Formats: sequence, structure tokens, C-alpha cells
Amino acid sequence: MQALTPGRNATIVVLLLIWIAAALAFDRNASLWQQHGLGAITVVFLACLLKGETPEVRRQVLVASVFATMGEFLAAPLLGFYTYRLDNVPAFVPPGHGLVYLAAIAAARADLVQHWSRFVCAAALTIGGSWALWGAWVSPNHDLFGLLLFAIFTVFVLRGRSPLVYACAFFITAFLELYGTAIGAWTWSATEPTGTLGMGNPPSGIAAAYCVVDWVALRITRRIAGRVPQWRAAIVSPARRDRR
Repeated sequence: MQALTPGRNATIVVLLLIWIAAALAFDRNASLWQQHGLGAITVVFLACLLKGETPEVRRQVLVASVFATMGEFLAAPLLGFYTYRLDNVPAFVPPGHGLVYLAAIAAARADLVQHWSRFVCAAALTIGGSWALWGAWVSPNHDLFGLLLFAIFTVFVLRGRSPLVYACAFFITAFLELYGTAIGAWTWSATEPTGTLGMGNPPSGIAAAYCVVDWVALRITRRIAGRVPQWRAAIVSPARRDRR
């Protein structure tokens, strides 16, 4: 993955971090309708950033946003893994997933990060592993669920197709989750739905979720890309076919 223009990758990451800080701070006292307005602004923000991306990345981000949103409605309202402040899925969350995923892609394709790729991956595993061990055996919640998620994250980093994207997603997600839970934007339950495994607030290995999102996005977008020529051929009019 290479930068499209100099400085673009760093700009996307910085803007994403600013968006996280500003949007979640605004959401602390926002009403439902104000959340809807913030969601509309986030959609426009994501669309502006995607204008400078390749069609492949646009498809990946859109698929990732849809899949992550499905996961949100499954995990929060239905299964109760965590609860948002207004007991809903805020309107800014679905496009926010797209922003986080795009920022992970942008960070991973930056020249400096690629030059230090092994160090970045090792740092994510070391910091994530330390957090997971502390959460499981030292923290009051005994975050065994986070330890399980970190094990999944480790497999993706060591064996997956986009280890640098996963490592960058870890750092971005850690900032998002630690900040969001600290200001009360959402709160993770003490245990996962079965009550068997304790969970931290947030779970240590939550970045594993974006590994799964990336895996799904890559598989679906590659299938879509492979079928585009077939779709184009199917809509060619009979007259045009005859002229050929």
C-alpha cells in the first residue's frame, strides 16, 4: 500500500484522532437529535476523505462500515456487550467505523510506518499482550474475554494478510476505547452475555474486531471487483454487441 499524495496518510490519521476527541466530547451531553446531526456531519466527513481514495479502498471502507454496523446492533442492543449513553447506537457510530478503518489503512501505507513495520507490529503485540495479561490477572474485572480477543488479534497479526493494518488498528482502537469509556460515551458490561468470562471496560483485545472487519471487507470487495466486468458486459445493449 502506497500513499496517494505526500502527507495524505498522516492527515487522515490526525483528522481521525481530532474527530474522535471532538465528536465524543460533544456527545457527552448531546440529545438524540443532536446525535443525528453529528451522524450526518460524520457521513459528509467520511465521504470527503473517500473522494481521494481508490475505488478499491472506497469499497473496502463501505463494506467495513456496513459489517461493523451490523455488529454494533448485535453486540449492544441485542446481546448487551456494552451500552451507549442513550441506550442506542448513535448515528455517528456507523460512519465512525468507516473513519477508523480508513485511518488504519492510511497509517499502514505511510512510508515511515512501512519502514518500521516489524517494530510497529511487535509494539502492538507487546503492548497488547501486557494489557491483556494485566486485565486477566490483575484488574478487578479479570478481563478473560479481552485475553481471548487478544489471542485472536495475535493470530491475525502473525498470519493475516494485512498485519500492519491490524497493528495500526490496535493503536487507534485503544485510543478510541480508552477515551470513549473514560468519558462515559459507552460502558462495557462486567461479563460477556453468558456470564462466564469477565470483561474490562474496555476489553484489552478489542482491536480483534477490526481484524475480522478487515477480513470480511477484503473478501467481499474482491468478489465485487471480480464481478464488475461481468455486470458491465451484461448491461451492454444488443445493438452495441452487434456493432462489435
